[in-house]
Amino acid sequence: MANVYLLTGSPGAGKTTVIREAIARTKAKAGGFCTEEIRSGGIRQGFRITTLDGRNAILAHIDIFSHHRVSKYGVDTRNLDEVGVAALHRAIEESDLIVIDEIGKMELFSPRFKEAVLKAIDSGKKALGTIMLTPHPFADEIKYHPKVKVVQVSRANHDQVLREVISWLKLTADENKPQNNRQHR
Repeated sequence: MANVYLLTGSPGAGKTTVIREAIARTKAKAGGFCTEEIRSGGIRQGFRITTLDGRNAILAHIDIFSHHRVSKYGVDTRNLDEVGVAALHRAIEESDLIVIDEIGKMELFSPRFKEAVLKAIDSGKKALGTIMLTPHPFADEIKYHPKVKVVQVSRANHDQVLREVISWLKLTADENKPQNNRQHR
């Protein structure tokens, strides 16, 4: 069974919502980060990293001047490394579930982020995250990794995927419970 469960799909399909709901419903001891849109007057201005332990930083914004750009957004890899990558390292050490939202174009500008993703996969711990739908050499390598299961989320299958993720997380929790050592006579 895969120890990494990655959701993919179009923007707005509900990938991050599935992750947040699954963690809340299973009460998994999770660490890592999620990304959120920054909006002003209903217009998207950028993206924020929010760690599961409450830290946050701007990942990308229309007002950031950087040689790392995705569309109109300048990407701040320093914030990603100091907040997002640090959260992944803490999760690898301290949590039962590592949350990586998302493995996308902006995040892949950071070599430290790529290293942390590989470390999370190789840690043997469960990891739940999102990954870009479009082709990218590093993302494709992750999608086809033997320890990774990729599921495409859409508005039509959102509830079904949520149930699958919850089941996977509960199975994980059951696997980590101490076994009854009673001997049979």
